[in-house]
Amino acid sequence: MKHIIIGGDGFVGSRLAADLLAMGEEVLVADIVKSDHAHYAKVPFHKIDVTDATSVATIPLAQDDLVYNLSAKMLSPIVTRAERHAFFWPVNYDGTQNILSWMEKAGANKLVHFTTDMIYGHSVSVPQDETHPAHPLGEYGESKLATERLADEYRAKGFQIPIFRPRLIIGPGRLGILVKLFKLIDMNLPVPMIGSGKNPYQFISVFDCASACVAAWKAGFPNEAYNLGSDDPPPVRKLLGDLIKHAGSKSILLPTPASLVKLTLDALDAVNMPIMDPEQYKIADEICILDTSKAKRELGWKPQYRDEDMLLAAYTEYRKAKDPQFQGRMAA
Repeated sequence: MKHIIIGGDGFVGSRLAADLLAMGEEVLVADIVKSDHAHYAKVPFHKIDVTDATSVATIPLAQDDLVYNLSAKMLSPIVTRAERHAFFWPVNYDGTQNILSWMEKAGANKLVHFTTDMIYGHSVSVPQDETHPAHPLGEYGESKLATERLADEYRAKGFQIPIFRPRLIIGPGRLGILVKLFKLIDMNLPVPMIGSGKNPYQFISVFDCASACVAAWKAGFPNEAYNLGSDDPPPVRKLLGDLIKHAGSKSILLPTPASLVKLTLDALDAVNMPIMDPEQYKIADEICILDTSKAKRELGWKPQYRDEDMLLAAYTEYRKAKDPQFQGRMAA
């Protein structure tokens, strides 16, 4: 038995590969790119393109192998409205279809699959558990929700597919949309918030995502969906205020009228000049907290990292890339 991590060179996949290797497991990484991760000294790499079924079919697969699908097109970089379907669907949906077909032909039936909390759309209840209505606000969430429906079809054929719906994943090695925030703070400029900033914003650590994969394996690949998020997320204005202090910046937080900001961002999006993806800004002032009690109860999983610590660590990494001596100030 081996663990095959598709998209395994990426943010969560590379962490999972390192963790499984440290546990003494046999691991194979399949991805379209190969980085310089140290574990490749012991972990074989197989170059594939998930959008190409014949390429996926070249991955060696035995019936008792375990597969993890971490391949995805994310909300970064931002693309225009006209480009979004062609950007998200070939990897997110067609890629998942190709992986499931490849597994079915080989007689393998255990897959950990990642989607996103963006399938929920606007917050109807707080916190959001796995039964929350699914009404995505854009092509990214739509493409991911479609893969959950696809997974249901294969579960009916005897597949075992635990599905994870994570909040925004952060940690060492990925900055994404946070770069814009960090640049404002570095330049001592005002940091605008959509709304008052009184609502909490929940993240999930890359390390906690990797541990969830291990927990799903240990639990026998249950056919369930699980939310992944941090515990006790703080309000946006406290999260950002602590970051500004840590950076030693003179930036101030700037509350804005959420409805007006959203109308402006909608207008920019309509003329193909997006600043943020609608799936991000349309819920930015809402209380969108995932209930993770199901994963804790059924998988024995628990997040180990706080939002505050993850954001400060991401900023510190960003600054050290420019100034190796940067340490940051401790937030009060």
